[in-house]
Amino acid sequence: MTTALVIGEAVLDVVQAPGAAPVERPGGSAVNVAVALARLGRPVRIATAYGPDAAGELLEGHLRTAGVDLAADPHVLAASPRADAVIGATGAASYTFEVGWQLPADVPTDAPHVVHVTSLAPLMAPGAADVLALVEQLRATTTVSYDVNLRPAITGTGPEVLAGVNRMAALAHLVKASDEDLLALWPDQDPGESASRLLELGPSAVVVTHGDGGASWHSRCGCDWCTGGIHAQTVEVVDTIGAGDTFGAALIDHLWPLLGAGGADRIAALEAEEWIAALEYAAKAAAITVGRVGADPPTRAELG
Repeated sequence: MTTALVIGEAVLDVVQAPGAAPVERPGGSAVNVAVALARLGRPVRIATAYGPDAAGELLEGHLRTAGVDLAADPHVLAASPRADAVIGATGAASYTFEVGWQLPADVPTDAPHVVHVTSLAPLMAPGAADVLALVEQLRATTTVSYDVNLRPAITGTGPEVLAGVNRMAALAHLVKASDEDLLALWPDQDPGESASRLLELGPSAVVVTHGDGGASWHSRCGCDWCTGGIHAQTVEVVDTIGAGDTFGAALIDHLWPLLGAGGADRIAALEAEEWIAALEYAAKAAAITVGRVGADPPTRAELG
């Protein structure tokens, strides 16, 4: 069976919406992506980390309910990571974090259909070096997807962070980043120029989300480069938690037939109309998520 392997953090989100009591919800970029893929009917395993505590039990139950398998024992942290999210008037969330990261031992190396690495996994010690080594081992027999999903409050944005992003991007075949990610890494550059920088490192394509400005792709087309974009969907925003993760999962879902060994060449061969279809599908999924509370990605039936 073709399976996705998602690598990254699990986090207890404590969400404070205007006029409401705080609510604890399972989250973390990798958990959100894995759950979103499972709800879209894709078989998925997750390599993540949390503690032997109530938050860890909540996270594990959430993954189990969604049908996500654990790739290895996640109990490698003394306490489960936590993010306090405050929802503003526009629905956007601001965060404070108490987060640790470590890659569990004995993650299987049988070739998955796609490896998706996200956020803190390639940047935060002590797990980052192990993640990079695992991806380097797997990339020849699968397709590697990387969502930058930068968390400056945890990692900062200095030269070491940029070097870590570049190392992971150089191993990836498909990179996703938000325009905010790119501005944090290269504050003096247009996000399109920054996407080109990432493309120069070796990926077949870089996809950039622009919030209510839509999304764009930047890809290799033979010896040339191609780019284009879509408009955002109109939606009443409840909150933005998990929207980028949903977009990334839906993008993987749409591209699923192209992934696996040799996926880099198939992604590079995509025509403009195929990119438009992929980004519109991902944007539709993200629009459903922002229209409801928390990281609550849609099922395939909801996407139609």
